[in-house]
Amino acid sequence: MESKTILLTALRMTAVTLVLTGIAYPLAVTGVAQLLFPHQANGSLVEAQGRLVGSELLAQAFANPGYFSPRPSAAGAGYDATSSGGSNLGPTSAKLRDRVVADVARLRLENPAARQEVPLELVTTSASGLDPHISPSVALWEAPRVAAARHVGLPQVEAIIASHVEPRTFGVLGEPRVNVLLLNLELDRRFGTPTAAPTASPLGSATVPE
Repeated sequence: MESKTILLTALRMTAVTLVLTGIAYPLAVTGVAQLLFPHQANGSLVEAQGRLVGSELLAQAFANPGYFSPRPSAAGAGYDATSSGGSNLGPTSAKLRDRVVADVARLRLENPAARQEVPLELVTTSASGLDPHISPSVALWEAPRVAAARHVGLPQVEAIIASHVEPRTFGVLGEPRVNVLLLNLELDRRFGTPTAAPTASPLGSATVPE
């Protein structure tokens, strides 16, 4: 009889725990999130001209010289939200060294008017491979190329960068940063789509993985 009582008590506790932690708590958290932070809770999705073009939280490739570029990605085949992760290549890796050397050469060729050496940020991947931000200094490094491709003045592009700098979270966490997708959308809004032919999918065809 005692064993039966213990079993029933255990089953009741299991059922209560399941309802509280598996149903009630997730529903409560989802409800609060949808009520207070609906944009963030639904993926921080971004639309342009009535089309879904990405998420503020996920980097995507921009090959057109009239767009700013994010950090390189080792997520899947690159910028794959279903395969978030780094390359796991160590500092002695020949593959990593060869990739960085090639990227530096390409970036120098694509940015002949850049005033400084290629920023480390543009040749190193983030841990997730999906970091949507670059530092303001990196955006300014890319600015001459973007301005030339769009046939606009460099000060205009630099002013847009300055207006899109996000401060440290809560004033203390992280560093000032610029969201590449939002920055590129602002360029299109101000100056239209760049005329230089892209070598990969343009901004308007970007999609968010389902």
